[in-house]
Order: sequence, then structure tokens, then C-alpha cells
Amino acid sequence: MNSTNRTVVVTGIGATTPLGGDSASTWEGLLAGRSGVKALEDERFADLPVRIAAPAAVDPADVLPRPLCRKLDRSAQLALIAAREAWADAGYTGKAGEDGAIAPERLGTVIASGIGGVQTLLDQYDVLKEKGARRVSPHTVPMLMPNSPSANVGLEVNAQAGVHTPVSACASGAEAIGYAVEMIRTGRADVVVAGGTEAAIHPLPVAAFASMMAMSKNNDEPEKASRPYDKGRDGFVLGEGAGVVILESAEHAARRGARVYCEVLGQGLSADSHHIAQPEPTGRGIAAALQSLLDSSDLKPSEVVHLNAHATSTPQGDLAEIKALRKVLGDDLDHVAVSATKSMTGHLLGGAGGIETVATVLALYHRMAPPTINVDELDDGIDADIVRGEPRPLPEGTIAAINNSFGFGGHNVVLALRTV
Repeated sequence: MNSTNRTVVVTGIGATTPLGGDSASTWEGLLAGRSGVKALEDERFADLPVRIAAPAAVDPADVLPRPLCRKLDRSAQLALIAAREAWADAGYTGKAGEDGAIAPERLGTVIASGIGGVQTLLDQYDVLKEKGARRVSPHTVPMLMPNSPSANVGLEVNAQAGVHTPVSACASGAEAIGYAVEMIRTGRADVVVAGGTEAAIHPLPVAAFASMMAMSKNNDEPEKASRPYDKGRDGFVLGEGAGVVILESAEHAARRGARVYCEVLGQGLSADSHHIAQPEPTGRGIAAALQSLLDSSDLKPSEVVHLNAHATSTPQGDLAEIKALRKVLGDDLDHVAVSATKSMTGHLLGGAGGIETVATVLALYHRMAPPTINVDELDDGIDADIVRGEPRPLPEGTIAAINNSFGFGGHNVVLALRTV
């Protein structure tokens, strides 16, 4: 490893998801194997081929003041809620520079979104058509910008080391966390608020994904629609929410006596260069990202006991991921407990890497792998140990876990975490 690298640890977590309005209720829902997928009752979805999704369990409008909500797209609202929980969970009581715990110029934010303020964009276009230009909100541009969640979280905590928004489709949230790790390792920051958010449950995105034949059409049984690895899977279910972690250098965390959840070992990145939307069927790019992670860290395959898989419930994608894991990990894959939490939360697009990193952190911290639900008949090509039915205890001692995130365009991000 590079001698300038600093150890990076997780000191805070926050989430608002289809399973709960915070990280604790989300974790409880994951362990219980509860689905957050529901029928969409809004009449705007009535004539669409897909009428199910996994909305946030707690409406952000019930948490944030109404004047603030009017200035934030739903994606930024969700991000702010998750970031506030993570910030407090890490032990910070005020903005940087106010409580003496962190200087503003040593604090950054990296919050990603795959689509950005799409609800604001589409709703304000409707206002323009129906009511005229004078009725369009003056907050529209700051609301629809993809960097709005990160910028607003940065304003919330007074981050001045950098505010960033990587956009790599469904890999965005994981790439944000990887970018934050590098900010700390290279000395740009001591603390970074990082994660992903998405709020795209709107008729147009749903219709567009449905037109691509990417989404499940199991409208009659919403809770059973997201079924990674099952022979009967027919596509992903759209979810919304946000997941945020507080990353710190180990030295900074130790100086302030912070509780540490786990260490973040690093990231592996690659690109498929195969197709704008279809996964590379052999898993070549995913394998390259995982191998890059192993080559650039001290992680040994024998340490890996848990994987939070990307596993969206699409026939090709689920198989490609398992092929890549087997190619790189070999026989060591046999002792990896694989969880596909999208079976419960749906697919949060750019927010997926955020909430699934939170889930991976908690799996290591509590030494418990969540189940994958709705796997009634395992696909013959799934050559891995899928956690099904009940949560599974993880071993004692020093253990590691991997979180995979992949996105349209061939983006591959692999994150690794280890107990401390």
C-alpha cells in the first residue's frame, strides 16, 4: 500500500429507506426479511405496465420543516435526513467549527445521485405548461441539480474541504464513498460525510425503465416482485431513500474518542466497455474491479466472510456478478455469506451503494448477515452461498465484507470493509 495512505474508519451511519426512517429501523427490517415494496396507489401510475415500487417508509415531509422542503428536491430531503442521523451518530453536536471537534477546512461531503432532482424537473415542467412561466419556482435550478444533495449536506455541516457528486448511474453511491476514502487517505480531509440518495418514483422514470424491460411487472404480488437469484425473477423494483456514512481518519477518530464501527479498506473500480445498459455477461469488468481492490489493499480473500451483492433481480446481472466473484475469489467464495438486500428495499439506483454500505457496516458490527427473501427456487447458475430464510451469524475474529455496486454504462465499484 502507498505509504501516504491513512487508515479510514466509519464512525457514524444514517439511513432513510423503504424499511424505515432511520438506520436502526432499516436494520431491523433487513434482519426480519421484510419487503418494502408496495402497490402505487397514485392514479398517475394506473395505466403503466409497472405499478409497484419501494417508497421511503417515512415521508421526508413528515420530518423536515415545510419551508425547507419547498427548497429541496425529494432526493436532497432524503439525503439531509440520513446525513443528520449519521452526523449525530458519529458524536458531532454542531456544524464544523462550532463544537471544536472538526475544522471546516478538514471536512468534506460526497453525496451521489444517479438521476438527481428528476421529480423537481418534471413537476416544474408541468407547472410551466399548465400555469405559465411566472409560476415556476425560483428554487427549481438549485433543486434539480445532481449536486444539490451533496451541496445541501455540505451547507448543513459547514464542509469546506470539498463538496462532490460523482455520477455513475447505480454505482454512484458506492463511488461517492470510495472517493471520500481517497480524500482522507491523501490528506485532503480528516472527516467526510459520504453516501448516496435517490427519489425517482415518478411516472416517467417508471415508464422508461418498464419500456426497457428492466423492471418486474409482478403488480399483483408487490412483496414478492424483487427476487434476486430466483429462477422466476423478471427485473428490478424501483426504490427510494438515502444511506450516509461518516468516514474519518483513524487518528482523528482516536483523538476525539469516537466509537468506530469498522475500517474501510478501499475500493476497486473498472468499466465494462460493453453496452450502455446491458451487463457484460462473463463478469469480466466486475472481476477486474475486485482484483484491483485486492491488489491495492492488504485484504486477503480468506478474510472475506460476507458480501452485500449488487443483485438487482435481473436475469443477466445476477449471474454475471456471481461468475466474477468465483473467478477472483475461487474456492474462498464458498465461505462468503451472500446477502441481496435489494430483495427487500428494491433498487435505489444512485442511493443503493449508500444504504447497502450502511447494511454492510452493520453486518460486520453485529456479525450478522441479513437474509435474501423471495428465493423460492435458486437459479442453477448461482454458484454461491446465498443467505436465505433467516439471518446468519458471522464468525468471530477479524473478518471482512464486500459491497458491490454496478451501473448503466458499465461502471463497477467494489468496496471492502473490515472489523477493528
